[in-house]
Amino acid sequence: MLNGKKVIAVVPARGGSKSVPGKNIRSLGGKPLLWWSIDVAKQVPEIDRVIVSTDDADIAAVGRSCGAEIYTRPAHLATDEALVIDALKNLLETLHSEGEEPEWVVLLEATCPLRTPDDVRACLKLLVEGGYDSVATFKEAELNPHRAWRLVDGAPEVFIPGAVPWLPRQKLPKAYQLNGAVYVFRAKLLAEEAKSLLVGRLGAVMMPRDRSQDIDDSIDFMIVEALLGKSKS
Repeated sequence: MLNGKKVIAVVPARGGSKSVPGKNIRSLGGKPLLWWSIDVAKQVPEIDRVIVSTDDADIAAVGRSCGAEIYTRPAHLATDEALVIDALKNLLETLHSEGEEPEWVVLLEATCPLRTPDDVRACLKLLVEGGYDSVATFKEAELNPHRAWRLVDGAPEVFIPGAVPWLPRQKLPKAYQLNGAVYVFRAKLLAEEAKSLLVGRLGAVMMPRDRSQDIDDSIDFMIVEALLGKSKS
């Protein structure tokens, strides 16, 4: 609990990955990818329940073996076009029908395995100390938007009008991006929000690049395996 209010962690993990079949249960460092997020959630004392939202029987079996509860999402919320926020709303509706009313939801994407319990707790601490409605983790932007371009009828032009992409990095304005590792938000506000996981008054927690790895394809698995091997050595 957080200040006497219930906290649940949700790990969304649908089947049917096109980039890497069976991605969410593929082995990473000798454990299923899904395990890393569940394990982190179980190490955070403020979290009362750890739930995997999935449409896939194999993922569900692995999730249970890792110590999580399983809630099955409808098939239409597990397509390539489906949004995580809609699966979360569906889960909250199901919990409500069971008499469960969490105050806070911690979203831990299965594809971000290197976050730590301290990263999650930093978000929870900021919620309390800053009076925020939602907090998410960020990293320094991989591409500063002042260096981004677009093609208009085949001709390149800077994405931000007036930007000077040739400036040294030190002279560019600081830019950040969501790293997808941790989102925490007030459950009742999410239920009212149509599109965004960041609701109400927003707070940000910075994470370093090495713990911000997001796994999308086989190359990402290789990178994270190398980072895990380096940390062990």
